[in-house]
Amino acid sequence: MSDHLRGLIITVFGVLFVVPDSLFVRLIDADAVTIAFWRCLIAGGGLGLAILLTRGTRPFRAVLATGIHGLIFMVGTGASGALFVFAVSLTSVANVVFIIATMPLFASLFSRVFLGEPISRRMWLTMAAVAAGLAVIAYGSGETANASLAGDALAVCVAALFAGGLTAARHVRHVSMVPGVAMALVAGALVLLPVAAPFSVVPSQAPLVLGHGAFILFSSMLLALGPRYIASAEVALLILLESVLAPLLAWTVIGEDPGRYALVGGAIVVSALFVSNLVVLRRRRAPAASG
Repeated sequence: MSDHLRGLIITVFGVLFVVPDSLFVRLIDADAVTIAFWRCLIAGGGLGLAILLTRGTRPFRAVLATGIHGLIFMVGTGASGALFVFAVSLTSVANVVFIIATMPLFASLFSRVFLGEPISRRMWLTMAAVAAGLAVIAYGSGETANASLAGDALAVCVAALFAGGLTAARHVRHVSMVPGVAMALVAGALVLLPVAAPFSVVPSQAPLVLGHGAFILFSSMLLALGPRYIASAEVALLILLESVLAPLLAWTVIGEDPGRYALVGGAIVVSALFVSNLVVLRRRRAPAASG
């Protein structure tokens, strides 16, 4: 098996494991704070334990040694992990995943502001199309069941926070930030603990809680490993699968109709990002083919 095929398979499974994330939030009978606590604790604790058993404490010390950049990454990762649950609890699954799909655009803006990287014409056109799609989603939040502007705003915060963390991590590319994900999620769980009610979850819900954390754990591991073998544009294209599959899964399992505005706006967002990443991928492959 070639490294490229291996990377594609690993990344696809990483995306598939994260697809039920929002559905778990819907199915678990507990308040959003408690769900977020268990999600962060199980995923972060499991990932941290796996790293500790296989590689010791050195990876964690390497992340901590990055200073402010590592701290920003962990704050962005931990906060976005918790706020995702709150966003899903306040608005529709479709709205959340379509809005979070815009994360690369926030990353481009932050890279322009903090790293001085120019924004290409392709990205400006992508941003314009995505802004139109988000406007349609926001307009429909007032008319679609389970949707709200407050939840949509939290989803925007999730995308911005995670993109900010990724931008900070680019300053220290020589250090793997996977241990930082583990520390960020565990720290997020500890922050939520005083206001969460971990033991209020009834025993019959335990498999869902454990499954939720386990799915995020496996997704985190696979999505950290897959991009080592394939281009970032390919990763971005594959991650768009979540934006398509998550609303369909919620619609099929619990009958959550995303609403026509979310479908139209989401289609605009996903199409714009798909075309944008496809252009990047074709441009990168063209020199390789000619060579």
